[in-house]
Amino acid sequence: MILPMIRILGAVLVTCLFSFACPAQRLRDTFRRVKQTVVLVRTEQKGIASVAQEERTAERGLGSGVLISADGKVLTAAHVVQIVDKISVQFADGQSASAHVIESSVLADVALLQLDVVPANLVYAKLGDSDAAQVGDEIFVVGAPFGLSYTLTAGHISGRHLPGLKMGVMGRMSTMEFLQTDAAINSGNSGGPMFNLDGEVIGIVSSILSRSGGFEGIGFAATSKIAKLTLIERGSFWSGLEGVLVDGELAGALNLPQPAGLLVQRVAEGSPAWREGLRAGTLHASVEGTDVLLGGDIILEVNNIPFTDGETAFDKMSVILNSLKPGDKLTSKVMRAGKVIELSTTITGR
Repeated sequence: MILPMIRILGAVLVTCLFSFACPAQRLRDTFRRVKQTVVLVRTEQKGIASVAQEERTAERGLGSGVLISADGKVLTAAHVVQIVDKISVQFADGQSASAHVIESSVLADVALLQLDVVPANLVYAKLGDSDAAQVGDEIFVVGAPFGLSYTLTAGHISGRHLPGLKMGVMGRMSTMEFLQTDAAINSGNSGGPMFNLDGEVIGIVSSILSRSGGFEGIGFAATSKIAKLTLIERGSFWSGLEGVLVDGELAGALNLPQPAGLLVQRVAEGSPAWREGLRAGTLHASVEGTDVLLGGDIILEVNNIPFTDGETAFDKMSVILNSLKPGDKLTSKVMRAGKVIELSTTITGR
């Protein structure tokens, strides 16, 4: 009886050893397979000149992204590319190509880039079904935390957050869905892919919750479902604009002729907002504990939709802007230096 029992225990031990080894091997093999689909997103924009400076210096940024099509489309986070002047995408083999934004949803924090020159034999990732992902599922993130390119961090889906999670975008609550994870996320990971163990992209890294400024175990990724819906199926207009909603007492202090407006913070060179002639802020200030740039235009109206009600106006404007096609007009009524003026441009492409 002792010998058969030893054999049984040995079989159980071997099974347990394999059960621990297989997930690790699967993760390693999947990473090797998808690594070439991950890219570094390097950005450049003009900084805000200080009092001591006569000229604005260039601000450089670093994020991550993932190739999703043979024609050179890259998914990344909107906050990585929304207001930058230049974008360069670096591939796993070290080569680089310039790119430009074609779709962007600030509220979902996802953006779609198009490579200006598409390399031959491009390897791209498959978008997975984020609805099938469950809390407790193993996932991994690939990106460039602190510039350390192609770093893998592994963890689990810790939660799923439906509309209402405050992500700090234009002063609004997010209207999109995010996956929460305990996989380590740091500066440089933004825009990088969250993969399931089948190597499918189920999320795009967005942000973290932290008291220290570093990763504390709570990170968020926009779901692949939302990215596909907002960028590919419906399309989300990229304005190249960053703004802050002003209303209430602040609107009164800025002498707005209506209850609310959008204070322009930054404008990306070459963007529709830039072609329209919108001016960005130039003076650093703190308003009720929030750092803002004053001195820029305050948008009062876009395509005849006024900011009489901030939240409602955002929703209405999103519908109008997302429906714009090449050749359509984009018009804005803005307050500049105490005067109300009108600006306009023609949409050249999406």
